[in-house]
Amino acid sequence: MLALSTGWFVVYSGHLGLRGLISPAPGEIARVFQKDGILANASISVHMILGAVLTFGAPLQALPIVRRRWPGLHRRFGYVLFVLAIATGLGGLVYIMLNGTIGGWWMSMWFAIYGAAMIWTAANTVYYAMAKDLRRHLAWAVRLVILAVGSWIYRMHYAIWYAATGGIASNKDFTGLFDQIQVVAFFVPYLLIAEFVLRLRDAQRRLTPA
Repeated sequence: MLALSTGWFVVYSGHLGLRGLISPAPGEIARVFQKDGILANASISVHMILGAVLTFGAPLQALPIVRRRWPGLHRRFGYVLFVLAIATGLGGLVYIMLNGTIGGWWMSMWFAIYGAAMIWTAANTVYYAMAKDLRRHLAWAVRLVILAVGSWIYRMHYAIWYAATGGIASNKDFTGLFDQIQVVAFFVPYLLIAEFVLRLRDAQRRLTPA
């Protein structure tokens, strides 16, 4: 269900990335792509295109039926998602390093943290899978799914906020109070909730007699 609900974002992000990669044009994408920024444009295009696939694929990979019925497919597709997550994170980090973000240093800092967290989480997910530590593998996979759908969550927050308030505390330069909160709120609270649930589950497991 989550994968299907992200479909519009997957199409939008993939299409925007392809447009920017082939021929950056004025208007909507001029805020992201630069006329002579070949490396920056390529980095953000990779980030958008591969990130779109990751956004759709990570929730599918997390489905219990996939793990149980097709373990080989789950394992192979896991490596594909690992490569996508690393490339998506690196693409975003390179773009921030070269071009910054429209929202200034605050947005750049938190988006960079998000990208680094994506890379770190993907690496740990695969590491514990290879080590056959399924408990830790599952925990890191949960974190990775949250980060993988983070860009979709970011836009959904805006859609809900604008529908409810008309865009109070937000502006086109992404420097309003809501904008500044958003660069943290689209992933950190969800990771904290997941961490609480994971730790609670571990505590309950320890208290359950073998």
